[in-house]
Amino acid sequence: MILTITVNPLLERRVYYKEIISGNVNRSIGEEFTAGGKGINVSRQLNILGEKNLAITFLGGENGKIFRHTLSNERIDFIPVSSRQDTRLGFLAIDMSRNYITSFFTPNPDYSEQECNEFISKAEKAIANSSIIVLSGSSVNEFTDKIFYSLIEIAKKDDKIVMLDTYGNHLQKCLELGPFAIHNNLDEIRKSLNIELSSEAEIRELMHNLYSKGIRMCFLTNGEGIFYSSKFDFHYKVTPPIVKPVDATGSGDSFVARLVYGLSKNEVYDEIIRSATAFGAANAITQKTCSVDPSAAEQFAKLAAIEPIGKKMKLIDDSPTI
Repeated sequence: MILTITVNPLLERRVYYKEIISGNVNRSIGEEFTAGGKGINVSRQLNILGEKNLAITFLGGENGKIFRHTLSNERIDFIPVSSRQDTRLGFLAIDMSRNYITSFFTPNPDYSEQECNEFISKAEKAIANSSIIVLSGSSVNEFTDKIFYSLIEIAKKDDKIVMLDTYGNHLQKCLELGPFAIHNNLDEIRKSLNIELSSEAEIRELMHNLYSKGIRMCFLTNGEGIFYSSKFDFHYKVTPPIVKPVDATGSGDSFVARLVYGLSKNEVYDEIIRSATAFGAANAITQKTCSVDPSAAEQFAKLAAIEPIGKKMKLIDDSPTI
């Protein structure tokens, strides 16, 4: 089973308009609530892939009640951790004529130390029955920072695979703990670690340093642009397929979901990175978040180009000779 961790969930209220005209009264043609947050998005995509998973997240207030109902409607299995504060709310106004989205978000909740300790306790029990743990999204204070640090240590002690996909001031310490794999957008990692990464050489040096910390796989994406990945100390440049984005929200989460799915199935590295890239591209061309149909992603997988850079892995032909 794959366990997803979301410490800063987002209840999205999506309101649709035929056309939004500035300065006018605009009347919607429909609305819906969706459950958001990076780990929740990963769980949604894993459900579509048919992979058993469990999400752990904070829920609080009236927004938390709606969030819980939304998760149940989507058949996302989850363990809630109660919070005294309302779950974060995002209001998304969607102009259907232009496929244009304007977003507004409420402030992050300020979770208490006691709430975060309860989160760690519930997650520790779930880790024992999981093979892969996905730690996703932002942290809101020093106590939620501790959730990331503690769960990486617990999972590693239990010999579980940890996929880390977070950003912010806590990222440096998370990396020092040596999770199995990481995913970051290049801009996120530049800001979080206060580094330049202005050349391929600098990116490769970063991947080399991450490997020295015990990080076995690294995926440094760049939106629609060329990105870099590593397996152990072998490096790759990946050119994703060209698409016309409609809404790229959640593309990184679809990417991560397909990565951990591939790891759970023991797929070869080339297949994992190629398919994950296809899922990220397929997500970007729809308004739905992390709802990529695997058959829809297939057309993009063959368009992704993967180029080894630096030293090349030696391939051993172990096929029978008789």
